[in-house]
Amino acid sequence: MALGFAQAFRTFGRLTLAGAIGAGLAAGDVGAQQKTPSPGSAKALFAGASLPTQGPALPIGFYAKGCMTGAVALPTDGPTWQAMRLSRNRRWGNPAMIALLERFSQDAVKYAGWPGILVGDIAQPRGGPMLNGHSSHQIGLDADIWFTPMPARRMTPQEREDLPFTSMLQKDKFLTVNPKVWTESRARLLMLAASYPEVERIFVNPAIKKKMCDTWAGDRTNLGKLRPIYGHDSHFHIRIKCPPGAAGCTPQAPVAAGDGCDKSLAYWFTPAPWAPPKPPKPGAKPPKPPREMMVSDLPKACAAVLDAASVASMQAATYGGPSAASAFAAAPAAASADDSDDALPDVGPVPNDKPALQ
Repeated sequence: MALGFAQAFRTFGRLTLAGAIGAGLAAGDVGAQQKTPSPGSAKALFAGASLPTQGPALPIGFYAKGCMTGAVALPTDGPTWQAMRLSRNRRWGNPAMIALLERFSQDAVKYAGWPGILVGDIAQPRGGPMLNGHSSHQIGLDADIWFTPMPARRMTPQEREDLPFTSMLQKDKFLTVNPKVWTESRARLLMLAASYPEVERIFVNPAIKKKMCDTWAGDRTNLGKLRPIYGHDSHFHIRIKCPPGAAGCTPQAPVAAGDGCDKSLAYWFTPAPWAPPKPPKPGAKPPKPPREMMVSDLPKACAAVLDAASVASMQAATYGGPSAASAFAAAPAAASADDSDDALPDVGPVPNDKPALQ
C-alpha cells in the first residue's frame, strides 16, 4: 500500500511534536481533562440521572447530540463479558446495542479465539452528553470494547476501576503498533465486530487501521468500517445503525465504498491532524471559549426525557430481566484462551475531543 506512508513517516518522524503526540495518544480516556460543567448544563443534568425512563426504547437525535428513552443495562457479568468502570454508571444502551454486545462476546470466544470481552462505556441511563471522556455515546448506540482480554476470573468492582489501559502503540514511535502487544487475535476480534450488518462503524487509532490495511489477509469486505480517529489505541468503539422504526434517530452518512486504505487514511500520517491551533494575529481579539451545551441545544424531546418517570430499579431495567443483574455474580469465568498467535467520522474537521498534547 503505497499512499506515501513511507515518506510521511520520514518527514513527520523528524518533528519534535511526535513525542508529545505519542503521550497524548496513550491516554486511556480521550478528552478526560475538561472543565467541570455548571449545575444547569446538559452534561450535569444527564449525568445526574441515575436510572433510565420507563416506556419504549428510543434513540433521540444524533450520536453526539441526543438522548434516549427506555434504556437497558448490560449485566455487569456474563459468561463471555465483564463490564468495566462500574462507578461511571455508563453501561446503559438501546436494547439493540446490548443484544449485539452479548452476541459479539459469545462469537468472539467461538470464532475469534478471544476469551471474552471487557466492555467500557456505552451510555448514561438517559443518554445525553457525559461529564467527561466522550462527545458521542449519547443515544445508546455506541460502545467501547477494551483491547485487553477478559481474565479467567471475575474481577472485583475495585479491580474494574483500577485495571490500567494497555495501549497498542509504541511509545517511542509515531503512530506505530507495538508488535510486542498486538496479536492476530485482536485483528480477528476487530473484523468479527465489523461483520455484523447493524454495525456501521468501528473507530480505531490510525496506526491500528494502517496495521489492518497492511496485514489483514482475510475477507476485506468490512475493512472499510474500521475508521481512523484520535485516541482509540487501548480500546475500539462500536457504533450501530439507527434501529428500524426509530424515527427520532438521526443516522450518520454511510461509510464510503472500499476498504478505507486510501488517502483518507494517509491524511492521519501528515502533520495536519496534529497541528496546534494557529496563534491569533497581533492585536486580534482572543476567540470566545466554546459555549457550554445546554438542554435546549439538544433535540426538544430530551427535556421531557429528563423529567420522565424512572424505572423502579437498576435490576428491573437490566437486559435479560431482573435475574440477569446477578446471575453470573458467583459463577467462575471460562478458562482464558492463550492470547498468542499460536494457540470516523470520515476525514474532516478536527473533532472537539482531540486529546491535548502533553
